[in-house]
Amino acid sequence: MKLLALPLAVLAFHGSMQPLRPPLRTQIAEHRWHRGCPVPLSRLRVVSVDYFGFDGRVRSGPLVVNQAVAGPVLRVFRGLYALHFRIRQIEPINDSGDQTSSFDCRDAVPSPCSGGSSTGHWSMHAYGEAIDLNPIENPYTGCGKTRERRSRPYLDRSRLRKGMATPAAVAAFRSIGWGWGGAWTGTKDYMHFSSNGH
Repeated sequence: MKLLALPLAVLAFHGSMQPLRPPLRTQIAEHRWHRGCPVPLSRLRVVSVDYFGFDGRVRSGPLVVNQAVAGPVLRVFRGLYALHFRIRQIEPINDSGDQTSSFDCRDAVPSPCSGGSSTGHWSMHAYGEAIDLNPIENPYTGCGKTRERRSRPYLDRSRLRKGMATPAAVAAFRSIGWGWGGAWTGTKDYMHFSSNGH
């Protein structure tokens, strides 16, 4: 991750799209992809974007997405940057629990109401067409609870705090036709944005 310490006024957004190449391709193949996934590695792209960290400094991080959505995703993050929206960390492979990421070939996770670990259906992350934004600050909730203890303070959505999905952030994703899990009925997935809204 690149860290820039220049004054905010002189920092322009930088972003790029590239094919998935080693060593990241190898890491994705080992940790986020397996035979039978609905998208081959050849259809994934790396979208590198600048963003404002929680400390207010500009950082850069890579998102691995489907090639079909790479351009729109770059536009969304340009918009989030213009909003000075705070992102804890962008990392494609990191299980710390609060990294913004996209591609992960896995099943959808059931509601915290029902328990269990899989729905038996592909998540939109398995297609590279979903992004989880600041998962701790934007929890997956159901029945008034979340699986992540650190997210409990964020179950109360009445007071916006740093990193929480704002109406402007939601509008940035909506501008490319993506839906938000925070708009679901019943179970809410406040971190989740996807090309089909699921």
